[in-house]
Amino acid sequence: MVGYKTLVLGATPNPARYAYNAVHQLLNKKIEVVPMGIKEGVIASIPIISVNEQQENIHTVSLYVGAARQEEYYDFIINLAPKRVIFNPGTENPQFAQKLNKAGISWENACTLVLLSTNQYQS
Repeated sequence: MVGYKTLVLGATPNPARYAYNAVHQLLNKKIEVVPMGIKEGVIASIPIISVNEQQENIHTVSLYVGAARQEEYYDFIINLAPKRVIFNPGTENPQFAQKLNKAGISWENACTLVLLSTNQYQS
């Protein structure tokens, strides 16, 4: 769908991981997706790009990186100026959420896969 371009941070070529499944489900819903991670590989014929590679027009950042490892991405994500950040289960981070609030970026503790499967992702 137009306008919901999503950056999946923590993408991996491992099909057993939720981030991998999120990329597939976003594509199934016709949402443009940018997989970004530290592991090289491909998901659904889309290359996983290097962490911190500049992007434009990102609507949503879907986090699959635990809170303990998120700090190095704070400025990168804030500078992307997304409309929202989704903290998937296990990535919740009150400190980062507070920084997002100060930057005027919406965030939610939610599950990208559940939002997609219940048609709430684009609401």
